[in-house]
Parts: sequence; structure tokens; C-alpha cells
Amino acid sequence: MQKINIYDIAIIGSGIGGSLIAALNKDKNLILFEKDSNLGGSASTFKKRGKFFNAGATSFVGYEKNHPIYNIFNKINYKPNLIENDIAIKTIQNDKILNRIKDFDTFLENINKIYPHKNNIIFWNKIRDIDQKFWKLKNIYFLKHSLKGYYKTFKFILELLYTYKSDLFKTSNYFINKTLPNISKEYKNFINSQLLITVQSKYENLPLLSMSLGLSYPFHNVFYVKGGMGSIFDEILKEINVHKKEEIKSIKKENEFYKIVSNKGEYLAKNIILNSTIFDSSKLFEDKNIKNYYQKFKFENQSAFTIYLNIKSKHKFLHHYQIILKENITNCMSNSFFISFSDQNDKKFGQNQYSITISTHTKALFWKNLSKKEYIKHKNITQEFILKEFLNYFINIKKDNIKIVFSGTSKTFSKYINRYNCGAKAINFKNILQLPSCNTPFKGLYNIGDTIFAGQGWPGVALGVEVLNKELNNN
Repeated sequence: MQKINIYDIAIIGSGIGGSLIAALNKDKNLILFEKDSNLGGSASTFKKRGKFFNAGATSFVGYEKNHPIYNIFNKINYKPNLIENDIAIKTIQNDKILNRIKDFDTFLENINKIYPHKNNIIFWNKIRDIDQKFWKLKNIYFLKHSLKGYYKTFKFILELLYTYKSDLFKTSNYFINKTLPNISKEYKNFINSQLLITVQSKYENLPLLSMSLGLSYPFHNVFYVKGGMGSIFDEILKEINVHKKEEIKSIKKENEFYKIVSNKGEYLAKNIILNSTIFDSSKLFEDKNIKNYYQKFKFENQSAFTIYLNIKSKHKFLHHYQIILKENITNCMSNSFFISFSDQNDKKFGQNQYSITISTHTKALFWKNLSKKEYIKHKNITQEFILKEFLNYFINIKKDNIKIVFSGTSKTFSKYINRYNCGAKAINFKNILQLPSCNTPFKGLYNIGDTIFAGQGWPGVALGVEVLNKELNNN
């Protein structure tokens, strides 16, 4: 009879959350499973047709004091290889060009020229103030299913109430209507396009706190990661027992252990940490109660359409751009797309070559439900639409400069990293107690990632990792 290995912790998925929690607990008897051959999930770097590409946007933010990423990297003794961006993102809308930069006074001067409004200083001062206060909070915590967890969460909510007072209950729609009356359509599109990058939602659906955090990231240190975003995961997981190309098929609770069955073997673990989305976790379990728990979370029908390019060019480009169009992109739910260029001197991507990732928002189920023939047809239509607009704005790039081009949809992401959707609901005061936390009602079963508290991006997922790490080690 084949011996089954037993672990203290088994982590399913090597996305930001799974990788960070693994690195923080590398001294434990731990195993990490990754379905793909690349580490990092939607933040991975992969090789195709002999060239490297970043799976998603390459903007790295949050590596500064008082931020969870900085604290976690210090704890695991890891110093990332970064290039700080003077311009976080260059936004282009019709004939309007705005550089998002860290210096607030210069930014305010520029936005008054591009999107003039008498109350700009009031609006953006409040946005920055709310963001600065958030990263000074001492008791950021969110845990459910235990008295201790609810107590600490209640303390966090009290701190939010004390810090923000009535601002905590304001919606972004109310605040914009009051502060920026008669705001132009272009200005609205600019704000919403920025928010879609960071919180996957438009301001009409957000609380003021979420909008402030989403709009303020360029006021922080923003970096490019040398060697691709995936290099972070390769480094922080090099001492971890990682099983690549191993997909988990089922998990079953057996007394004090969870029995894990993969496409390569069977394992037992006292604790399971799922870096899968909260919407996709039910299919892993045989236990009816656990299945029912995960099935109550509503699927968020939002994903990304992503184009990958390799171009030959000696021209120097910034790392990040955003193009805002007048109308929505074909087959998409956004009128903007975000562009990430590799660094000109990043040897991994080649001399006088750029690896480019272009992404926009689309409905996940639209691509999932198409026939094969219709899928190829619509994928090509959307790819050509975005490429045409891209080349219109980047006159230094000709069609002949493009050596490789291909694209991905929600079906592509499901194939490689087991997820159809992109992001989750933005947190507000009404839904905060309904959101999933890192712990569950089941002993030894945890979740981490962008579909639970505190949300998406490196800062949001890292906040959740800090909470989970305290829970794991307190127990």
C-alpha cells in the first residue's frame, strides 16, 4: 500500500495570496500545489513562442513603510528587484494626456488643465486624505465564524467609524455629485477608467472609501518588477515544497485531516488554504456542508480580455499607459484598455524588444458560452479592434514591428489558472459582514486571494494574508 504524505498546511494555488502565506510559514511542514507550470496565477510570467510575457498588468504598488507588502517582504527577508516609476500611468483620452504622478501638487496643477473644475482641490484632497488615513489604521482585521474573530472585526469597524465618521457611509456617487457638480462626461470616464484598473468597478457602484483607495495608488510608490512579475514568486517560493503542474481534483474531510486527491497522487493535511476564487471552491469538495457554504457566494461575471504582443523597437516607452475611448470596446464592458510595457533594459524580454500586455474588462460568461467557431470569430474581432486603436495612439509602432500577437479571455484563464472571473465585490459598510473572510465555519479550512477580504491587487491581497497569518499562528 502506497504511503500517503501528511502535511500541516496544504496550499492550493500560487497566486499572490497563496505564495505570500507560504513564504511566511516556510518553517512549517507545508506543500503548495499549482496547476500551471508558472507560479503567480494571474500575476505570473510565462513563455510562448520563445518569448516571455506577463499574464496581467505589471504595476507593482505597496512596497513602502506601513504597507503590508513591505512588512511581509521584510519578514521573509526578500528584497524585490524593482524600478521606481516617475510616471505611474500616462492616461490618453482623445486629445487629453494626463500623467499620474506621486507629487500631489504637480498632479493637481495638471488635472486642473486637463479636466478643469473649481472643486478639484477639494475632491482630490479628500481622496488622498481618506487613503492616507487608511494605511495608518492599526487594527485592520476581518474574521468570521468565531467569537474572537468577530470581536477583532468589531474593533476594526469601530476604528473605521472613529477615523472616517460620516465619510464611511457616503457613496462615491453622492460625493462626486456634491463635490464635482456638472462634471463633464470625459472627466467621469477618466475617473471610472482609473477605478476599473484598481477595484474592477465604476464609481457609481462604490463607497467613498473604496473609490479613494482605488484612485490614490499613483500617489504611492509604483514600481516595475525586473524579470517580469513572475520573478517575485520564483524567489519567495524557492525554499517551499512546490508541486507544479499538479491539479487538485477533490478534497474530503476525514477526521482531523483533509484528504487531497490530485492528478498525480493523494495527500493528507491538517489545514487547507485555498488560493482559488471563492466562487470556484465548491467543486473541489465532496462534503455537502462545505459545498453548500461555497455555493452561497454569488459569481461575479467580470473578467479580462488580454492581448499579448512582442514588438521590435528602439523607441523608449513608459511602463504603463491607459487609452480611454469614446465608446465601449467590441465584446467588452469598458471603453478603456490598460497597457503594460516591459522595461527597455530588461534582458529577460530581449534587446530592442518589448513584451506588451494590453487588458480590458469583459463579461466572463460571454466567452464561456460561445461555440468554438463563434469564440474564435469574436476573439479576433475584439483583438483587431484593440490593436487598431493601440496603433492609432502609438505612432512610433507600426504593424510590421509586431512580431508576435495572441490574446486571452476568461476561457484562457480558466484553462491555465482555474478561474473565469476577475476580482470581486468592492467592500462597503452595508456588505462588509456578508463578505467571505479568510476563515470558514470548518476547522482547518481557509481561503486567501482577491475574492475575500480585503480585495484585489497586491495591497488588498496582502492585507488578507496578514490577517490569515495571525489566525494560523495564533491557533
